[in-house]
Amino acid sequence: MAEARRWPVISALGVVQILTWGSSFYLPAVLAGPVAEDTGWPLAWVVGGLSLGLLVAAFASPHVGAAIHRRGGRPVLALAALLLAAGLITLAMAPALPVYLAGWLLLGLGMGCGLYDPAFATLGRLYGAEARPAITTLTLWGGFASTVCWPLSAFLVAHVGWRGACLAYAGLHIGVTLPLVLLLIPKVSAVPMAAERQQASAGPLSGAERRAFLLFAGVLILGGAIMSLVSVHLLTLLQARGVALASAVSYGALIGPAQVGARIVEMSFKGRHHPLWTLTAALVLVALGLMLLALGLPGVGVWLVLYGGGNGIYSIARGTVPLALFGPVRYPLVVGRLARPGLVAQALAPPAGAFVMTHSGPDVLWWSLMILALTNLALVAGLWRSS
Repeated sequence: MAEARRWPVISALGVVQILTWGSSFYLPAVLAGPVAEDTGWPLAWVVGGLSLGLLVAAFASPHVGAAIHRRGGRPVLALAALLLAAGLITLAMAPALPVYLAGWLLLGLGMGCGLYDPAFATLGRLYGAEARPAITTLTLWGGFASTVCWPLSAFLVAHVGWRGACLAYAGLHIGVTLPLVLLLIPKVSAVPMAAERQQASAGPLSGAERRAFLLFAGVLILGGAIMSLVSVHLLTLLQARGVALASAVSYGALIGPAQVGARIVEMSFKGRHHPLWTLTAALVLVALGLMLLALGLPGVGVWLVLYGGGNGIYSIARGTVPLALFGPVRYPLVVGRLARPGLVAQALAPPAGAFVMTHSGPDVLWWSLMILALTNLALVAGLWRSS
């Protein structure tokens, strides 16, 4: 497909990613407090809805990858918009905590059908081996999700309450996300059912491929755990080091621009290097930033910029490394299978981090983050040897 014809598709997917991330993964950051205050439900359970949703997304992800492999991403992404809208309406109407959590079950299915991994698989199905630039550009769009949706969520809560905010996001999915998918994401032909095609696309991985798969799954598990722990506990960790809340918020705000800036730098290389180099650079920056933060050295803002830059291009590597290692034909299937362990790690890491801080203190969690990041570097070294 000509480059000029890709931009409407990538731009549509970019808007879809902003609204999908903003109305699901990033939603509790703004709404959890108002929900707990308004309803009296325990804050841990209110926030725990996201973990429940991520576990549901993890369960669904291999099936989502298989569906995109067979039919393309258009019907799956359209279903994601409907599921997210239904989940948000359920949250808005929830009279009791169990109904609220049921809403997160629907949101989890929507996340499983609509976050980065299904979008990457959609681009892989559309563009095959040439999907890498599109994946890179899509992550640039996705980097603005919290920048756009956190202020939007706060505005909506202030003017129409948290229930109204959920209904507004549901309306955006019906009125914006769904039409973008149906109008701008191309249809693709179904995968031929010939025996050799099925064997080539869905057959078992070879020994070397299986080693690479397991190593990269390990990278995604540790990377997902680190990202989730930092996202949830960063402000608490910084305050435990004596940083005032206002300063901690300002430092945390540096991560988003650092992510976008690093993605722009990655785009400037125009795919001239192997994606494993992107992954290596990402994890080196993450490990360096977390190590310096764990050591408590002056320069918190600089170390968070390093972490944010690494996390930004890590998102690119998540999509491009499987394309390079396993090829375009099996790409949607492999991405779907790989998404599950990372999503489980994202779901379980925050409560585990809270347990560590409660029983061992914040310094232990800082050192744990550093150890996880260094272990990830060892896994990447194994990927280089097996590739």
